[in-house]
Amino acid sequence: MIRTAILSTWHVHTKDYTRQAMENANIELKVVWDDNVDKGKSFAADWDLPFESDLDTVLAREDIDAVIVDTPTNQHPEVLVKAAEAGKHIFTEKVLAITSKDAGKIAKAVEKAGVKFVISFPHRTMPHNLYAKQVVEQGVLGNISLVRIRNAHNGASAGWLPEHFYDPETCGGGAMIDLGAHGMYLPLWLLGRPESVQASFTYITGRKVEDNAVAVMKFPGGAMAINETGFVSQDSPFSLEVYGDKGCLFVLGPDRNVRLKLEGKDWETVTDLPDTLPSAMEQWVAAIQDGTPVKFDMDAALALTDVMEAAYVSHEKGKTVTL
Repeated sequence: MIRTAILSTWHVHTKDYTRQAMENANIELKVVWDDNVDKGKSFAADWDLPFESDLDTVLAREDIDAVIVDTPTNQHPEVLVKAAEAGKHIFTEKVLAITSKDAGKIAKAVEKAGVKFVISFPHRTMPHNLYAKQVVEQGVLGNISLVRIRNAHNGASAGWLPEHFYDPETCGGGAMIDLGAHGMYLPLWLLGRPESVQASFTYITGRKVEDNAVAVMKFPGGAMAINETGFVSQDSPFSLEVYGDKGCLFVLGPDRNVRLKLEGKDWETVTDLPDTLPSAMEQWVAAIQDGTPVKFDMDAALALTDVMEAAYVSHEKGKTVTL
């Protein structure tokens, strides 16, 4: 049994991860910590869990093996490093950190401690994206020239995102660093490390962080990836497009139907897709218990932070940033 603490209730996905942990027969939730005492106590009561207001006390407990980290992003360096130094296995929400410098500190602490680490990259477990990875790796589409990903919702325009998600200090940004993270790590997975990033943000609802954003990544060999995201798009389904010199792949619509078009052939609707991979939390449990390698590790987490930081520098300075 993996005895686990919930560290912070700040993130909008905290309830989801708490539910996943409670439904996993190999995890026993022991305690909730939050630096917002009132919020933490309320959350702990809702889930019938004990609350502890002191982080060091939680991390010093011998009956805690692991932590699920849902803190504000700017707290990741302190909390994740402390957790690693205390010998606790770590599950964390993306992104790893706001800056590459802080991400590097976390990585060193995790490596030194030898604890198991998983970051939540859910789109890398999904059958349609696994199929895209498969056709790219097998050269089915030929030489890839362009990847386009759109992942957006109406959290700001419809008013359902919590106000603390618009705080540039704690979040490190808005739509791009949050929802846009998925559209960042997918091209890195498909195409490798980009050479440069150029980004542009707008502020439609007038908040301090961007709610409408695009980033363009250029890769060795000439391929590009376009990452579109936002908090102001009504009924915007996830979409993925991959273009090569021998064909193209579309993942479109609310059902994420997969369409393939190869040179000289008709459009094909692909239904024979790879199986869904275990969730990030299931992979974390397997890594702790059996040493099973995770599909998205610290290297993937570091790469995401590098590109994300470059996107924000690009927007702020109005220029392309070379990696």
